[in-house]
Amino acid sequence: MEGVIDAHTRALLTEHPGFDWTVTEFVRVVDVRLPPRVFYKHCPELIQAPDSAPGQPRVMTPHGIPVHLQLLGSDPEALAANARQAVSLGAISLDLNFGCPAKTVNRHDGGASLLRDPRRLERAVAAVHQAVDGAVPVTAKVRLGFSDRLRALDCALAAERGGAASLVVHARTRDEGYRPPAHWEWIGRIRHALRIPVIANGDIWTLEDYWKARTLSGCPDVMLGRGALADPFLAPRIRHWQRTNERLPATPWAVRADILATYAALQRSTLPERVVVSLLKQWLNQMRARDPEAAGRFQVLRRETRLDPFLAGLTAKSAPAESTSLKQRRPATTLAT
Repeated sequence: MEGVIDAHTRALLTEHPGFDWTVTEFVRVVDVRLPPRVFYKHCPELIQAPDSAPGQPRVMTPHGIPVHLQLLGSDPEALAANARQAVSLGAISLDLNFGCPAKTVNRHDGGASLLRDPRRLERAVAAVHQAVDGAVPVTAKVRLGFSDRLRALDCALAAERGGAASLVVHARTRDEGYRPPAHWEWIGRIRHALRIPVIANGDIWTLEDYWKARTLSGCPDVMLGRGALADPFLAPRIRHWQRTNERLPATPWAVRADILATYAALQRSTLPERVVVSLLKQWLNQMRARDPEAAGRFQVLRRETRLDPFLAGLTAKSAPAESTSLKQRRPATTLAT
């Protein structure tokens, strides 16, 4: 998700009702307090925040959906210093990333690497919780472990002891990456042991996946990541079903292509065209595994580096299909990294 879920994406994906809150890409914390410009880069909503009524979230997308700031790091003192910095800049909630499986991140002692030692995870959460002193909620995201699930519950309990107000659990270990299946039933074991809210995450691509994840985990709330890119109307689809018990029709390719074109128009004003094309490919790659039309477009455009021809290819009349296998309290739906 790194590189794609920026402020423009958050704005596009929250244009229609569906998400209850969103999370930024992670701010990488090493050993120093970062300057304000780093936080503004990851969360422009901090400086674009409009005046709001008392009790209403101040940092939000243009469509009024709250934006939570995410930190990634392992050093308690550095995390605490940057948490205070984030709050001073107006952050309304801080999320701690202990789920990123990227090798580079893990090699530098970040993300899922802390799942190997629940004590370190607890110290990191506690440092941030104490640093903000109740000014904003502190939440966390974990996986079911690093190489295995033996410490899944220990890590979840460590986050709770550290002061996490809620916990998102991605239903795989770090070593499992994004390979199916997601073990939603394991999230249920964690939910039964914790007193704080637990949110299910991982492999939620369709309305049916959403229902299975909720049923097997017992969690009323879910977080969407790659699934929201694959189908930008997944969250509205879920919300519509919650409210009406009716299924919306599949999102037509023309609508998905229009979203990609709008995204490109927003990005090309500040980024080189080759970078915009790269971001579009990253988004289209998420769409193609479950949409034959997107798969065909990706096959044709994967080597294209010019933006205008790429956009033309998205709306051309046809593209050869690539062979691919199509793989109470109102529940909340969340956009994350």
